[in-house]
Amino acid sequence: MINHQKKFRLGIYEKAMPASLDWEARLQKAKEAGFDFVEISIDESDERRARLDWSDQEIYRIRDLCEQLEMPLQSMCLSAHRKFPFGSMDEATREHAFVIMEKAITLAFKLGIRCIQMAGYDVYYEKQSQETHLRFIDGMQKAVKMAERAGIVLGVEIMDTPYLNSLSKFEVLKRHIPSPYFMAYPDVGNITGWNYDVVTELKLSQSHIVQVHLKDTLKVTDTHPGQFRDLVIGEGQVDFHSIFTALKDMDYCAPLVIEMWAQDEHWYQNMIDAKTKLEEIAHGAGFDL
Repeated sequence: MINHQKKFRLGIYEKAMPASLDWEARLQKAKEAGFDFVEISIDESDERRARLDWSDQEIYRIRDLCEQLEMPLQSMCLSAHRKFPFGSMDEATREHAFVIMEKAITLAFKLGIRCIQMAGYDVYYEKQSQETHLRFIDGMQKAVKMAERAGIVLGVEIMDTPYLNSLSKFEVLKRHIPSPYFMAYPDVGNITGWNYDVVTELKLSQSHIVQVHLKDTLKVTDTHPGQFRDLVIGEGQVDFHSIFTALKDMDYCAPLVIEMWAQDEHWYQNMIDAKTKLEEIAHGAGFDL
């Protein structure tokens, strides 16, 4: 059951737990650690993309587990488009991007997922250009119509590459896709890593933010490329106190997700420590979890 008196719900990214866990163990560990939900990953790997072809029996078995354990899959991190981007110059790749989109929306609908996080890349492994940018916009315009029909929100992630690394850039993109089902999913770690003022960015887009990733990063400098993943909360340079203060000022009540990766045998304690640390910081900022 959702506690409607809580300020917001705090989830954990699936990859904070080992891939070797089955879904029952994964959901149970998230529950034991005190999280409200899990964010499922559909990335570019063959193994996770295969989830798009789960049978109804497999889908509803997992949904039944979610209900039994009271640990829902609130959102989906759909990064498979990094390999098959909407902005690709290859027509077959673009066609596959739409197949992925359609399957992801169907899977989300059946699992009860409300938000699909979209990767904010026009292309990733190809050369970027004005044409790839325009193809990406066209793809997003068509994808959001698919999502509207299912009643599922697409949240575009603010990324670790220059193409869409700020909410300011999202606001420009939003003008081309003014649908209420096309929103921003900021990663405060990525925004910090690119040296943007995170507080200003959050307040700029506060009416368009559907969910937030809490991740620690190291900033890009003239002598360092930055580090955008594989850090435990507390190891980077993200000013979480200022972020929670801003969220309090915004009266933000939508879900948040801790994004980390399981890299060693300490993954479970790392999840608990991250949650505890962020709760303490939020409380100190007057934004109680």
